Amino acid sequence: MFRRTHMVAINRLARLALVAALLACLSGCESVSDAAAGVRSRLAPRDEPRVHTFEAVPRLTYEAVRAAAAQMGYRFVRGGPAQGEYDAVSNIAAGEREGSSRQLSLKARLRATLDGKGTEITLRITEIIESDTSNRAGLATETPLRDSPQYEVFFRRVKEALATAGK
Repeated sequence: MFRRTHMVAINRLARLALVAALLACLSGCESVSDAAAGVRSRLAPRDEPRVHTFEAVPRLTYEAVRAAAAQMGYRFVRGGPAQGEYDAVSNIAAGEREGSSRQLSLKARLRATLDGKGTEITLRITEIIESDTSNRAGLATETPLRDSPQYEVFFRRVKEALATAGK
């Protein structure tokens, strides 16, 4: 009899310990997700695209985007006015270290404004760095350009191209 009640008490303690451990784990999940959300919120502004609106129809703005990118030394990769996309890359340049290379990638997304008279351009420029082109070709790191004058220069050139197209 003593043995049976002893076993029941041990089973109850084991169940209680299991429930306590489970609750501790679940309460920890929320704190981990809060920490992950904090990290995400600090990193998110770094990757946000730049947005600019122009008072021109999308097709005309697309042509201005093409001209501005070409003036800045970018080569067309993909996209078109119907898709509202323009992707381009710069020439490959030597990196900071010997055997490394650097390239910029430009991605512009165009969409008509609600009134249909303007176009909003969402622009992302990323830097692509390949640290050792001789031993690990094709393994590159992409980093969004944050505090670069490339964005302002691009939007200024689009504005200039639209001004000359309107004449």
